[in-house]
Amino acid sequence: MPVKPDALIVEGGGMRGVFAAGILDAFHEQKFDPFNLYIGVSAGACNLASHLAGQYKRNYRCYTDYMLRPEFISAGKYLRGGHFMDLDWFWDYVDKYDTLDRESATSLGNKKFLVVTTDVETGEALYTEAESGILDDLLKGSSSVPVMYRNFVKIYGHSVTDGGVADSIPVQEAYRRGARKIMVIRSRPSDYVKSSFFESKILPMIFSSYPALKKALQMREKRYMESVEFLKNPPADAEIIEIAPVEIRTGRTTRNRAIIENDYFQGHVRGYSVVSAFKKSDC
Repeated sequence: MPVKPDALIVEGGGMRGVFAAGILDAFHEQKFDPFNLYIGVSAGACNLASHLAGQYKRNYRCYTDYMLRPEFISAGKYLRGGHFMDLDWFWDYVDKYDTLDRESATSLGNKKFLVVTTDVETGEALYTEAESGILDDLLKGSSSVPVMYRNFVKIYGHSVTDGGVADSIPVQEAYRRGARKIMVIRSRPSDYVKSSFFESKILPMIFSSYPALKKALQMREKRYMESVEFLKNPPADAEIIEIAPVEIRTGRTTRNRAIIENDYFQGHVRGYSVVSAFKKSDC
């Protein structure tokens, strides 16, 4: 009988995370949860938090309502000295109207939920176990895309930024922690090759006063593709199940609700097909 996966990794990607939200809602509906380790990056960590809390469709509400409000993504606000992606407003708003159940998201018994951030001083990835008292800061720090969000977030004395800078797809970390059958939910198609002149050339110049972060930004494309290579060609004792969108129209800052909903339902259908495949293998 095939062994079910023991680790679940969810990639970030801003609004593209709606694909993973659809998959996780399908998992919830099918009561599919064989995992012992969960690792989330940026939007992927936020998706996992609501999912682990058992707050069905909270992620859907975030992507199709709260994150589409003009207070969240605003070029005008940025030009006036604020955030292009205002995580402070977003966290305050959802805490008031659709509060995350922090205790349920982090009280997982022997299971672990890790949130990936990037240490500004070292440029290295931090894999911090989620606890209710720091969960908001962890999720905000992991989601704080440089420039789009102007601040750094403090976690246990470390200034941190977007987890995707240092480790967008932490499949190697899952393997280092003993996982041998790993499911990875992507926010990009399987054949995506990361290449961005702005991210690799311009963005590092903006953070020239933070040498380690500057180097991490310069290395981001290389690290990303190394993770993809590990995912495609894992060690002989590991199996990796990749769930990637065939095509995704949602971008990091997409505001079109119809496009976003379409990619959510693409994920929802894929989630059902994944669970169905495992049910058949159990027969």
